[in-house]
Amino acid sequence: MREERFALVAGGGTAGHLQPALAIAEALVSAGHGRDTIEFVGSGRGQDRVALEGRGFPFTLLPGRGIVRSLRPADLWANLGALAGLVVSLPRAFGVVMRARPRVVVSVGGYASLSASLAAVVLGVPLVLVNVDSVPGAANKLFGRFARASAVGWEGSTLPRSVVTGTPVRPEIAAVGRTPADRRAARASLGLPEERATVAVFGGSLGARTINRAAAGLVDRWKDREDRSVYHIVGRRDWGQYAPSATCADGTGRRRGTGLAVSRVPYEQRMEAVYAAADVVVCRAGAMTVAELAVAGVPSVLVPLPGAPGDHQTANARVLERAGAAILLADADCDAEALDVTLDGMLVDPSGLDAMGRRAASLGRHDAAAAGARVVEAQARPRRRASP
Repeated sequence: MREERFALVAGGGTAGHLQPALAIAEALVSAGHGRDTIEFVGSGRGQDRVALEGRGFPFTLLPGRGIVRSLRPADLWANLGALAGLVVSLPRAFGVVMRARPRVVVSVGGYASLSASLAAVVLGVPLVLVNVDSVPGAANKLFGRFARASAVGWEGSTLPRSVVTGTPVRPEIAAVGRTPADRRAARASLGLPEERATVAVFGGSLGARTINRAAAGLVDRWKDREDRSVYHIVGRRDWGQYAPSATCADGTGRRRGTGLAVSRVPYEQRMEAVYAAADVVVCRAGAMTVAELAVAGVPSVLVPLPGAPGDHQTANARVLERAGAAILLADADCDAEALDVTLDGMLVDPSGLDAMGRRAASLGRHDAAAAGARVVEAQARPRRRASP
């Protein structure tokens, strides 16, 4: 008789769901579970296939998409398609759970987790939720009452039977060093002057228009400063708007010579270098970003995405703000003048920035993936005896 799966890990569709899922799966492997006993149930849309291929985990991708919270006709039509995808995915998810006979189902949230979570509840398989935002998402809210436990990123979760495990981050982020030598080396690797105070600005892979506009205005205000650098990760969507006039031969959009040192890039894979190089970061407040800032110990100005479901980005930002590790700046207030005043007040006080970084680091959990894996193991049903 084929051995049952230890776990089905359900969810995906976005990096914010995939990264914690993969981190916990790898921690389960480190705890002695075979890769072939951990199966992913993800989304046929998005980046799930690319992220999972080659890792050794079996996976099943289901149709479907997220619900758009809008009453515009085009969005209503899209939501009908989302519901149709859910209807198609439900019998497939039940089939996967019945075939795999997992000892536990792990839901990391998002629309891709709905079908498998429902199958777990109906078929009596223990369900464990993983919730990295300060405010639970819709899927985890729906299934919270049925879950045996919820591994959450921060204190104060409203999910029943919560266990604070922290939010798993990539190993290279957990290894970020913030000593003066680390900062100089990271700045050099990014093409920045090693001794200048450095501000890093980003808004996700696509970018954030409000933050990009404010950063462009800040660069203009600081253009004559020879004591500071700005590393601006524009995002692919707005790259054409900010790059052409400054792009040089290497394609980075660096501005050299006297005055402010500026480097603009459309995307950055070496985020560990960005966190190491920056004295302060200006960014959105997604769960993974906030967790990375905490683990790396980086002071920040957080500009939550307006209209995020449940205003979860503001709740995420409040975690660091309450600890004195970040300044919260509303999207409506984020302009060049506000960034100038806020950042100038931070950068003129290096000891204050160091204190903010220490307070951020005090919130980080380097063992979050292993802690989440222990919660999963604790709720898994006993192994079935093989038939003779």
